[in-house]
Amino acid sequence: MPAGKAAEPKATAIARRAGAIAEMPGFADADLTSALAAFRASCPALQRRTDASGLTQAGDWTTPCAAAASASDARAFFASALVPVAIGDGRGLDTGYYEPELAASRDAAPGFATPIYRRPPDLVDLDLGRFDASLTGKHIRGRVAGGTLVPYYDRAEIDAGALAGRGLELAWAADPFAAFFLEIQGSGRLKLPDGTVLRVGYDGQNGHAYTGIGRLLRDRGALGAGQATMAGIIDWLRAHPADAPDILHANRSKVFFKVLATPAALGPPGALGIPLTARVSVAADPAFVPLGAPLWLDTTVAGAPFRGVVVAQDTGGAIKGANRLDLFWGTGDAAGEVAGGITATGQVTLLLPPAAVARLTESGEAARLDGGASPLASEATAVPRGGAPSRP
Repeated sequence: MPAGKAAEPKATAIARRAGAIAEMPGFADADLTSALAAFRASCPALQRRTDASGLTQAGDWTTPCAAAASASDARAFFASALVPVAIGDGRGLDTGYYEPELAASRDAAPGFATPIYRRPPDLVDLDLGRFDASLTGKHIRGRVAGGTLVPYYDRAEIDAGALAGRGLELAWAADPFAAFFLEIQGSGRLKLPDGTVLRVGYDGQNGHAYTGIGRLLRDRGALGAGQATMAGIIDWLRAHPADAPDILHANRSKVFFKVLATPAALGPPGALGIPLTARVSVAADPAFVPLGAPLWLDTTVAGAPFRGVVVAQDTGGAIKGANRLDLFWGTGDAAGEVAGGITATGQVTLLLPPAAVARLTESGEAARLDGGASPLASEATAVPRGGAPSRP
């Protein structure tokens, strides 16, 4: 943890009751059909996973999931079957992501020079919770050298050939910057010269911390306010070919891929293994949001209000902190244009099972937010935030 940066409070310590979702602006007009379908798809995972946030237990979701399975009115379901809860003040950074399409070849060829790597067999993912219960949920990745676990090769070392000659190239991309952003998005569709499409998805990461190059370019004065969008970053990289490698290598994180068998009509699978739904699925921090849970999101997309129920079905290396969300916008260039420009402060309301809220209230796990009021009181209180990084 960086010096001087306090740990963010646990979700159970800062949870509070929120106002009725049916009274929130936009609820009466929102189309919630896709959100209900996405929540139904998440129910099996919700009922078997351990919730890292501590807000819910597997059995809590039994009744809401049964109600969702037979619900015919999505609006009525979300208004009555779940309890609105805010984490802290409910405010957080919203960004967007998408499934890119990029030209690639299965083999290195003229015009296809940037390798897209599969997961190396010597990459070790160590679950620290197996050694110390206080480290549950913490992982480190590396490789074994001389009987010792050492950091895995970073982006610069890999670009310099650390993985060359090992047959790990899944494909070769035509555009190095498109390949870089494929890693940021975590999945994509590779359009091959013969007209076929190869879908690839996340299959691990080298263990180095993610650095947003958009923020880096802003800090160096290379990009101004509002220019650090995906399109703006790529334009800058193309205009500065001599400087581009150093900027890319500042993000030492490297993502590895696998071939997906997901049907073309479905979105890419998220962290739960469930195909993502455009404009409904979000990536969230599982330390604050139960993966699979629905949320009410009130934010701004392309200069217009975006209000609706979204479902936490994914995670991301840069998606850390309470109320930090990344909204999946779909597949292809049109989706990318919108997703790459989403940067807004939104209001997030978790929708939790009544049993979970009752238990938190009775146990006193939630913070007393107004100088002695009961846990999960309805008064809003701001909380210190951890300064979660954004996507580049």
